[in-house]
Amino acid sequence: MGFSALVCACVLALCGADAFTLPQRNEPDNDRPIIGILTQEVDDYMRKFGETYIPSSYVKYIESGGARVVPIRLNQSFAEHEKIFRSINGLLLIGGSVNLETSDFARTAGIYFRLALNANDEGDYFPIWGTCLGFQLLTVLVAGENLLSKTTAENVTYPLNFTAEASPSRMFTNFPSDIRKALSQEPLTANFHHYGVTKEAFLGNEKLSGFFSVLSTNIAQNGFEFVSTVEGRKYPFYGVQWHPEVNRFQWDPHYNFPHSRNAVHVSSLLAEFFVNEGRRSSHHFREAAEESSALIYNYSPVYVANISAYEQSYFF
Repeated sequence: MGFSALVCACVLALCGADAFTLPQRNEPDNDRPIIGILTQEVDDYMRKFGETYIPSSYVKYIESGGARVVPIRLNQSFAEHEKIFRSINGLLLIGGSVNLETSDFARTAGIYFRLALNANDEGDYFPIWGTCLGFQLLTVLVAGENLLSKTTAENVTYPLNFTAEASPSRMFTNFPSDIRKALSQEPLTANFHHYGVTKEAFLGNEKLSGFFSVLSTNIAQNGFEFVSTVEGRKYPFYGVQWHPEVNRFQWDPHYNFPHSRNAVHVSSLLAEFFVNEGRRSSHHFREAAEESSALIYNYSPVYVANISAYEQSYFF
């Protein structure tokens, strides 16, 4: 099915949220950050390997930023998810192709979203990152409605059209000037989606425009301008409609994965940025043995390049 696992299509309305002021923290950074990656239901062609999966490119991406990974299984109780939430330092919502109205991925993401809202409101720092489908899900979680429309950008690379809010943003403020310039001029971002949120719809929704700063937009293949990068104005939540992980960790020659020096640098900087956000979280496992048993190291990735655009995936 080629790269269908990265085609994003989401329809869901969950909940809105009010903003808060990011807490100022004086204590040292957590130097052993752990990021949770939410597993996702597999497509039929991968079902022989397991019911849920995480492409290894996302795991490598987080590890390259200096963190360890805990896979978060679906179909656990709220108490179990709450325990995991108190043990990890951030959450990554991956791209994919599940139905976000009916899937367990959507339901579980909503649990962590609400836990993160409450924690941050109480001064307990917890970041969330959404890539492609994950970004789209964040928009419906915040807006409380589905604002997606057809914004096809399938197997294409773009430079980012930065907005005025990009330069002072947390995400890009520490980018070297030459890399930020390259990101605005060179096709360094890989896009594999059919749906997105148009700039008009995004800015026209008070919940979304109040919650997120729009850092960049792009023009889809059908001519519509879509929002491609956002960050929470006050909450540490981030979203990209594109795929920074593929720049370093996916190599199928049939797909436009940018591998230039600048593309790799962009991927590295963003991985480190999000992991550093996770360092600000003080969540931790209660016992070393519990931590060890939860880590991705307990699982072995499966070679899937003969049936997908991923070289390897983890199955659960």
